Amino acid sequence: MQPDDSINVEGGTLALCGSDPVTGFFRDGHCNTGAADEGSHTVCAIMTAEFLAYSKYVGNDLSTPNPAYGFAGLKPGDPWCLCAGRFLQAADEGCGPKVHLAATHIRALDVVPLAVLQAHAVDRAE
Repeated sequence: MQPDDSINVEGGTLALCGSDPVTGFFRDGHCNTGAADEGSHTVCAIMTAEFLAYSKYVGNDLSTPNPAYGFAGLKPGDPWCLCAGRFLQAADEGCGPKVHLAATHIRALDVVPLAVLQAHAVDRAE
């Protein structure tokens, strides 16, 4: 199971998304992806209470601990490699979380327009 090249949506080297908790499809802290990643866990999102409630409502509870999988649950402020489709869905509903562009994999652009990611960016040039 090989990851695709680690390139971000800005064309640079993919930055670390999060290591506490460790995130990413490959659990390497980066939003790397590859052929086995059917959900495209490519968007480095910063969790908000609003997004966590939305995600739970639509069937993906990211906030409740699941000790069987070593998952402590996410809280607002935690970075997490989010499925590109879920990010776009939340953004369309007006509750998309903030995004670290430097840590968002270029393959996110297969699903999410760059302008949408930029509108949610916490690391964009002002």
